[in-house]
Amino acid sequence: MASLKLTALNKVYPSGEKALYNVNLETTDREFLVVYGGEASGKSTLLRLIAGLEDPTEGEIFIDGKDMTDVIPKDRNLAMVFRGDTLYPALSVFDNLAFGLKQRNAPQALIKERVKAVSEILGLNDVLYRKPKQLTAATRQRVAIGRALAREPKLYLFDEPLNGLDDVLRRDMLDVIINLQARMEGSFIYATKNLSEAMTAATRILVLKNGLVQQIDTPANLYDYPVNAYVAFLMGAPTINFVQKAKIQKSEYGYKAVCGNFEIPLAENIVSRFENIDEYVGAEKEVIVGIRPEDAFAGKEGTFKGTVGKVESDGDNVYCEFNLDGGISLIVGGQSKLKCGETAHLNVDLSRVYLFDGVTRLTLLKRDEGYVKTGYADADFVPLTFEEERGLTEKLPPRKDKKKK
Repeated sequence: MASLKLTALNKVYPSGEKALYNVNLETTDREFLVVYGGEASGKSTLLRLIAGLEDPTEGEIFIDGKDMTDVIPKDRNLAMVFRGDTLYPALSVFDNLAFGLKQRNAPQALIKERVKAVSEILGLNDVLYRKPKQLTAATRQRVAIGRALAREPKLYLFDEPLNGLDDVLRRDMLDVIINLQARMEGSFIYATKNLSEAMTAATRILVLKNGLVQQIDTPANLYDYPVNAYVAFLMGAPTINFVQKAKIQKSEYGYKAVCGNFEIPLAENIVSRFENIDEYVGAEKEVIVGIRPEDAFAGKEGTFKGTVGKVESDGDNVYCEFNLDGGISLIVGGQSKLKCGETAHLNVDLSRVYLFDGVTRLTLLKRDEGYVKTGYADADFVPLTFEEERGLTEKLPPRKDKKKK
């Protein structure tokens, strides 16, 4: 078994910098949990707290039900793979792989057995007696991963392990890590700011922003049912379009979100999920309308008329800038034959529109039958509002860290 539980975990540095606030999380055995967020979101700090490399200001860390909050790193039965090259340059690949076991005074027979097994899994047999400087970047990273595997810990922590590799090597190494997770007994906690890595590898994703948990759920649920505008923005490439300062109106034809001359009819499934919609009708309350590029298509025919801007392709899909009256510009799917400056029309899948409160930035749409519940209590977590987040960063005082026993 390899479970992890974090309870009200906080990290405030002596300088007053707030790295993490009130992180609560529970994982089960053999889970692949990705910690996802941008720069300075708290990803690395969270992993370092779990590993015992830093002390929490407040909160508790449990591994397999045992309180490890004040336990020194070597007694936590976990291994961590850092970003970049962290091998010992004077040691051979064999000795790098065996390093953790030797530090724990493992029998020589066990060391040889583990190194042999890891070498075969990662394809390192031909380089066992080379030094790191003689290896390619991808092979060095395989050795770093192998060093963690050789110990067979309960938890494997990966702190942006593929950072710095080119796209081809990144994909290859991610496949290696995913395949390893499927055959290992422990759980993987993997930090990244790369959306493709997160969506490909994770059984669940913890989304962090400025040290604050935003949402914890499966990749599909995060994409289809984001709890706030920030999660909706992160979960997409190209990112979601936002139409700000829209208002809800009702006519004999139904409900619509209106921003200037741009009117988005609200489909029946959207209205049924918008529980308090009448509080927004004809009121001063504003909403943010979200439209994903893959849910809108520019062509010769469509509901909305506008002008085509820049047209680009990512190799698989064509996207273009679509400019509507009133200064609204959207990135949408399109046809390769569209030309910059020409008049075109836009179709939007109205059943896929997202709505967020203009002040709190929390979703206004409840989950429906399309939401696949994971069974984790984390799935029901509701993040702070935008204003609460801003207020919190001003109120947390500096604190002294607790000391390990």
